[in-house]
Amino acid sequence: MKKVLFVASEVVPFIKTGGLADVVGSLPKYFDKEQFDVRVIAPKYMCMAQKWKDQMQYLTHFYMELGWRTQYVGILQMEYEGVQFYFVDNEFYFAGSKPYGNIYEDIEKFAFFSRAALSALPVIGFQPDIIHCHDWQTGLVPVYLKDSFHGGEFFANMKSIMTIHNLKFQGIWDKKTVMNITGLSPYYFAPDKLEAYGDANYLKGGIVYADAITTVSMTYAEEIKTPFYGEHLDGLMQARSNALRGIVNGIDYKEYDPETDPFIKKNYNAVNFRKEKVKNKVALQEELGLTVDPKKMMIGVVSRLTDQKGFDLIEYVMDELCQDDIQLVVLGTGEERYENMFRHFAWKYQGKVSANIFYSEAMSHKIYASCDAFLMPSLFEPCGLSQLMSLRYGTLPIVRETGGLKDTVEPYNEFESTGTGFSFCNYNAHEMLNTIRYAERIYYDKKREWNKLIDRAMAQDFSWSNSAKKYEELYNWLAG
Repeated sequence: MKKVLFVASEVVPFIKTGGLADVVGSLPKYFDKEQFDVRVIAPKYMCMAQKWKDQMQYLTHFYMELGWRTQYVGILQMEYEGVQFYFVDNEFYFAGSKPYGNIYEDIEKFAFFSRAALSALPVIGFQPDIIHCHDWQTGLVPVYLKDSFHGGEFFANMKSIMTIHNLKFQGIWDKKTVMNITGLSPYYFAPDKLEAYGDANYLKGGIVYADAITTVSMTYAEEIKTPFYGEHLDGLMQARSNALRGIVNGIDYKEYDPETDPFIKKNYNAVNFRKEKVKNKVALQEELGLTVDPKKMMIGVVSRLTDQKGFDLIEYVMDELCQDDIQLVVLGTGEERYENMFRHFAWKYQGKVSANIFYSEAMSHKIYASCDAFLMPSLFEPCGLSQLMSLRYGTLPIVRETGGLKDTVEPYNEFESTGTGFSFCNYNAHEMLNTIRYAERIYYDKKREWNKLIDRAMAQDFSWSNSAKKYEELYNWLAG
């Protein structure tokens, strides 16, 4: 039986700001319970919903050195859906209305959390073979593991994995402060270790000291070795490329299932979608005040409205796109310029564009189920989950070939009748527009081909069980 501990700053269903929480909350359920004992440790934030806090049981507490300070560490536990969760309690660090705040506070908060997670293990009597760290917030765990925790027998054979969910966020702060906070000796603040461009970099520390590194798609694992995607760490990613692999994220196929989804008007499946799926479109057209027309091609967008997601491309050709015989439904919040851009076009093209500048789980499911196509023209996308959801619902993704989008969406080939969506290569607004128009042509003029695309899309398997098998292989290889 191999023992694994996930260390992460957020986890579904307790606290979530992004895709990281989905991975940490969903993946542990899918391991073979006979062979793997996978547990999770996360901070106990004050802003967690009371119903979760009420279910946590106090386990123990102790005091821990952090640099020159001594800090209280409380440990709570609860079991959820067959997985054992531990929560680190310290009201000084984990107060506040959201999990992350000012970076200078987060730097100390996650140094504390990383050290507390390791310090708790002998106290709670769990001795993992592998500690699986997620993103910069846990970057110090592999460092501490090789440093002050290295001496004792308890930690001697532990291996660590660093998973990069998005290389853009690295946990960078000035060297002197980090040295003071972490209690690590100056030895660790050299350019081949934690130091980067004069500052200290948590994620870099994790990448340098982890025994294995993963990221959330095969293509992204290659991309981050290049200057464009490498966020100043491309040299390091190349140096560690023999320890780096890409494993695509999954989605929870129970939660995202058009056959049982409680949020959508009409349930359907891969057999009856030709008749039933369109009923969701009509219902959504009515709900959002769009022109009711079951035959009109509807394109969906569910996203954070930021540059990373390619909204500058959409902005550039939006007027041209709205001349086409389509409807566009947008859901999300983000940068003010994009929020206002969509509000403007919803006003200008009433009945054609619907701008929903908020976030709603129910509405996102309706969009995945109702639309004919789903647009994701990202500048970079480590994995991306929306395209996996849209494939599951038979809504064909139109994506840029980057990161996980390239790995999970096979572009339509009309000569061989293959593919599960549409894609374009260059980050260029008119290349995107041409691809959307190509999709429109297939939708309107070759309906049988379009339906075959949906057949292939809905037959894909991007459930967590697939990803879990790949992680199991990695754990077996690493722990021997």
